[in-house]
Amino acid sequence: MITNLTWHEVDWSIVGPALIAGLLVLATHVPLGLQVLKKGIIFIDLAIAQIAGLGVITADALGWEPQGWAVQGAALLAALAGAALLTWTEKRWPDIQEALIGTLFVLASCLGILMLAGNPHGGEHLKDLLVGQILWVTTGQLWSMAALSAVVLALWFGLQARLGRAGFYVLFALAVTASVQMVGVYLVFTSLIMPALAVRHAPPSWQLPLAWATGALAYGLGLSLSAVLDLPSGAVVVVMMALVCMLAASLIPQPKQTN
Repeated sequence: MITNLTWHEVDWSIVGPALIAGLLVLATHVPLGLQVLKKGIIFIDLAIAQIAGLGVITADALGWEPQGWAVQGAALLAALAGAALLTWTEKRWPDIQEALIGTLFVLASCLGILMLAGNPHGGEHLKDLLVGQILWVTTGQLWSMAALSAVVLALWFGLQARLGRAGFYVLFALAVTASVQMVGVYLVFTSLIMPALAVRHAPPSWQLPLAWATGALAYGLGLSLSAVLDLPSGAVVVVMMALVCMLAASLIPQPKQTN
């Protein structure tokens, strides 16, 4: 239960970079999320994000620098391996792809827990992986994320018709690997799925801008509210995203059902 709430002023030197991080995540995750919803593979981001996190946990277990390039490489290689596996399973067993994605997520989660079992800070590492540390993003992370987002968006909008199954999974792995280390698994899933769900009944040409606007509003309100009430930012943004997306969905007329 939340008790004894204290009101604080919004420190934009902290909230500002966090909001930029959220907008960068939305930049790539909204178009990918619309495609994920269309393909019906809702839990792919959870699986890929968890596999990328497993790469981070493995690098940490090896004693590598937490913010070093080796850790980034380990996370990316793990995510690409997961993407390659899902590409193969979609070819081999397309009818049970969603179930296989869920299985992969659970397996990666349990492997991560087992690898952290002997770590005295294992619980903290696991919490950071799930909830993220969006309020503590660095300028270097933002520039790296901005560059990666530009590449992903250029490839997505420039080569979307020619990407194919494998190209989609590779782009997905690239986007998720960077975002999960910056905002955590929960916000990655939230950014990908909730805005896409909110605008699913909107005209196709309006879905992308409306989803971006909805997600941006939720990040802005959530981060501000978490700062004012001194509550965990990731959790507040997820709750605010759900509320804003439900409101947006209620304002979009649903198509009439025909008998």
